Amino acid sequence: MSETSGETVPMLPVRLSYRALYLFLFACALCIIFLLLPGRRLSCCPNETSGQTSGRAPVFHMSDNDLSQNSFMYNGTYPLTAPQTAAGLEYRVGLVEDPDESSRKGESFKWSSNLKTGGLVVHRDGSIGFKIENTIELTSYLSEKGRGAELSELIVFNGRLYTVDDRSGIIFEVRGGQLVPWVILEDGPGTVGKGFKAEWMAVKGHMLYVGGLGKVWTTQTGEYVNDHPQWVKVVSPEGVVHHQPWSRVYNDMKLSAGIGTQGYIIHESAAWSPANRKWYFLPRRASNERYNDVADEHRATNLMITADENLSNMETTHIGPLNNVHGFSSFKFLPGSRDSVIVALKSEENRGTIATYITAFDLSGKTLMAEQKIADVKLEGIEFI
Repeated sequence: MSETSGETVPMLPVRLSYRALYLFLFACALCIIFLLLPGRRLSCCPNETSGQTSGRAPVFHMSDNDLSQNSFMYNGTYPLTAPQTAAGLEYRVGLVEDPDESSRKGESFKWSSNLKTGGLVVHRDGSIGFKIENTIELTSYLSEKGRGAELSELIVFNGRLYTVDDRSGIIFEVRGGQLVPWVILEDGPGTVGKGFKAEWMAVKGHMLYVGGLGKVWTTQTGEYVNDHPQWVKVVSPEGVVHHQPWSRVYNDMKLSAGIGTQGYIIHESAAWSPANRKWYFLPRRASNERYNDVADEHRATNLMITADENLSNMETTHIGPLNNVHGFSSFKFLPGSRDSVIVALKSEENRGTIATYITAFDLSGKTLMAEQKIADVKLEGIEFI
């Protein structure tokens, strides 16, 4: 009732206005939920997820960020810990071991490798020093045909530290001393019941690229078996795997390096530079001769191969003096250098002798840290952690 006139005031319009407001808010909530739902899975070349692709290398028609369903959630923290400043800049560095068959502990169903950590110091005069400080045992209970934890690379991706087993094809997250399985990579086009022999990992945009040796798989004396090592796996932060054929890319790198059709290049390291908009490859071994398992130990390289964003326009240069038993096994760009300085590992496997060396140089080839031996084991992955 109105206190002034005594007449009854109709309430229906007020109720209708509240009801309209509720409907409007509900519709807005539905729109927000719809926008937050992950989109349909996208691929950068036709049918690449299933592996049914042409023999040509992928040409990216969309960014690597677009390949990730939830790229706006990507954690780009790098390195994971801030460098200390005393006599210069000191970065925390991790090095992961590939122990081959010795990773298995007795007759148990336990496989382990080691993560070595240390400090890399960039002095005010631009020189670089490094020392190993700690060793952490990494343990896994997963294997393929009795072999596991043969770790071939180390990388920070989406704010986490990952490594990969080159026997089972499993990408593990490193959590303390535990190897926590994340993704299993199948060999070749992804339709093979065998783990991918992963040798290198690189981050481009919000995607993780995982590659193999880059040469066709052969017998110990060089007879062709398959092209499975010439496939590359592109993994989103959600763990979705795309299988890309890179035969053309690897063959073009051979041409750039002056390697003939009978020869080969073995790749164990690669990186994408967002600052230079280029791919960088430091091959481990190369030869113009046919592959031979024994002779291969003395075919290390000092090559650096670059390619543009479309994996074309390749150029090859030489870095430092050649030591034919010391080949590149992993490298990373020095944080803060605008991708102008590389810190690299070199591995030696020579008639039973195993060792790892570290070096640093700029893109012009100037040595900033002379090659120095750091271990009598095979360390095949380096990362700023």
